[in-house]
Amino acid sequence: MSGRKPSPEENIGRRAERLKKSRENPGLSPLRGLGAFGMIGWSIAVPTVGGAFLGLWLDRNMPQDFNWVIALILGGVALGGFIAWAWVSRESREEDDSDDKR
Repeated sequence: MSGRKPSPEENIGRRAERLKKSRENPGLSPLRGLGAFGMIGWSIAVPTVGGAFLGLWLDRNMPQDFNWVIALILGGVALGGFIAWAWVSRESREEDDSDDKR
């Protein structure tokens, strides 16, 4: 720094540049975390509940020595966990890619 005071035009230019950068890269919203939490919850809940209903139907129509409801609930939890894991890893990759572009 040379010690000279920047001109008003230079100050305005710097402020405009900072404003432009903040608009292009707004950062993470607090609601984004809430949305991610909801997405992960739904991705596990929907297959689990679907498995339970399918299990009830199978228990009535095709009885077996084992309980279809429990088997399909566990399958739904496993499938939902896989879906949630895949979604989180995809979001993480996209976030890393956007950080690299900055």
